[in-house]
Amino acid sequence: MSVAFRREGDDEHMEPKFELPLPPGPNWVTARGLRLTQEMAATLEVVDIGAMEEDAAKKHKRLLRYWRTRRATAQLQPVADGEAVSFGCRVTYRLNGRDKSVMIVGDDEADPTDGRISFSSPLARAMMDAGVGETVDFAGKADAVEIVAISVVTEA
Repeated sequence: MSVAFRREGDDEHMEPKFELPLPPGPNWVTARGLRLTQEMAATLEVVDIGAMEEDAAKKHKRLLRYWRTRRATAQLQPVADGEAVSFGCRVTYRLNGRDKSVMIVGDDEADPTDGRISFSSPLARAMMDAGVGETVDFAGKADAVEIVAISVVTEA
């Protein structure tokens, strides 16, 4: 077999390590989201990576770069007025005959299991600017989502 077709070491064929992907679009945050982003960056900044193994230190540095970038690009949004669905408000909606409630937050703060969805999610985009009693199209279905209630969230 020709030398050109032989592998000299496993390291050269390892999966390359890339930066953590940044969500596209603006980095909108609630007051809570800004606080969490600042806390995450500060927590990572004080870690001593000198005692870490090389791979763990590289992973830590990637995380730190991500959270520093998110902190630097964070755009604190004003508190919602509650008149229409907007960033930072809690929305109760009816979908398939069931009422559900979500808060519309930034990408890094989103946690669907905790009722927080990103403003860039398909559901949030479909509901934006709708008022109580309005229906909106969602998932290819006309009038699939009815806005039941909108409330202002002021948690910090």
